[in-house]
Amino acid sequence: MKKAVYNILPATEDILRTMGEQIKLARLRRDLSAELVAERAGISRTSLWKVESGSPAVAIGIYAAVLHALGGMDSELLLVAKDDEMGRQMQDLKLMTRKRATRRKD
Repeated sequence: MKKAVYNILPATEDILRTMGEQIKLARLRRDLSAELVAERAGISRTSLWKVESGSPAVAIGIYAAVLHALGGMDSELLLVAKDDEMGRQMQDLKLMTRKRATRRKD
């Protein structure tokens, strides 16, 4: 089978790897086995291993299912792109309008 190719920057790969490590640590802190978390998330142990290793091939829905299986941590996904400072600045630039002189009443 051909390996999928993803256009992911090295910095993003590092972020995914860190996120996977954090998910694994959360599971271990809760003293939950990989089998139990995979079962609760409705995925295979192999998929859980991919999540915990930060694989870019895993769908975001599987990450969400694993976070939910760890005790409702899926609500943390709401923090993704929450404070989009650059997007807000770009939006503000588009909203700027030219000021017109007031109309004279004749």
